Amino acid sequence: MLNTDKESTDVAIYQDFDPAFSESIVKNVFWLINEVYFRIQFVGFDQVIERNNPDAPVILVSNHSGRALPWDAVSLMSGLLKKMDYDHTKVCKTLITPLLSKVGVMTPYFVPNFWKKCGGIDASFTNFETMMEYPFSNILMYPEGVPGIGKGFNHKYQLQKFSTSFIHMSLKYQTDIVPLATVNAEYINPFMYNVPVINWVVRRLTGMPFLPMGVLTILLVIQPWFYYFAFPAKITFVKGNRIRPSDWTDKSYEELTRQEIEDLRDKVHRQMQEELDEAVRQFGKSPFQLLEFFKTAWAHRQYFPYFLPFGWGFLFSEFHLQWQKNKSVKIEYTWKTLFKLFWKRPIILAYFIPVFGWIPIIYWSKLGKHKPQSAT
Repeated sequence: MLNTDKESTDVAIYQDFDPAFSESIVKNVFWLINEVYFRIQFVGFDQVIERNNPDAPVILVSNHSGRALPWDAVSLMSGLLKKMDYDHTKVCKTLITPLLSKVGVMTPYFVPNFWKKCGGIDASFTNFETMMEYPFSNILMYPEGVPGIGKGFNHKYQLQKFSTSFIHMSLKYQTDIVPLATVNAEYINPFMYNVPVINWVVRRLTGMPFLPMGVLTILLVIQPWFYYFAFPAKITFVKGNRIRPSDWTDKSYEELTRQEIEDLRDKVHRQMQEELDEAVRQFGKSPFQLLEFFKTAWAHRQYFPYFLPFGWGFLFSEFHLQWQKNKSVKIEYTWKTLFKLFWKRPIILAYFIPVFGWIPIIYWSKLGKHKPQSAT
């Protein structure tokens, strides 16, 4: 039995998760984005990822990419939930950077508590360890952290330095690591680069960890909705070979030194880089597949413009308003719905106001409009 402190921590990190919310937002929002825009595909996911240790979750780890909002992780989790017929025990809980919940503009269109309602849990060693005793699902983490999202396009598909936390947990709880390769998400926001001085200024003004610099940055200033923009890359998720770090050492977890833990981490890093390179060779030759995209968009033309980036704000906002009203959502993907939203949620207007639209957006961010609020 868990002790009182452990039980308290467990309740604290899972209390915001809302299975009904996450299922509804996939059925009403992400199915359209995933199917029409990103056209996601899964390779090697035909079977449920089973635990090798019944008492501890398997740890899934993936490369990060995009230099933008982590659409790669959103597409992975929402796509898996749909693929597993909305059975949360067959999917994962995800360790996320706390910045996603704390910084308003990193919450898609201020949908309150979006990340945690969908199963995201603030990344910390304590939370990670608590999750290792969660009996109902596996764990997904991005060991590159924020640098994995923020790496410039000149470093695409180059894994950044890993944390060692997942190695610690795998060894301590005798559970497997399952590497995933995310391919083509590097092209969600291509030809964007990091400038340290600008990142420093942006962190002070908005709390965002970085601001990618490139041609799109100018558009982002002119039209704030470009902050959430993504190119229509065909995202592919490839499951790699299981890793069991305990097979690589004769020592027990307690006997391993810090250096030995780091050596195991580096060995995992090398294997994942090799598998990522191979996945890119197989599925990354034509990252956009524009002919397929246009055919798919035409086949779903009745949903225009909701499946395109400038329509996502309306899609998220309509979902939020319906969910807030009665916890039941059925979106009518019509122009009538779109124009009504300007009156029902006027903050949407700010995303289309050149330059000055950022003022109300940042103001709302500082007010915590992305966090849970009492019903009015």
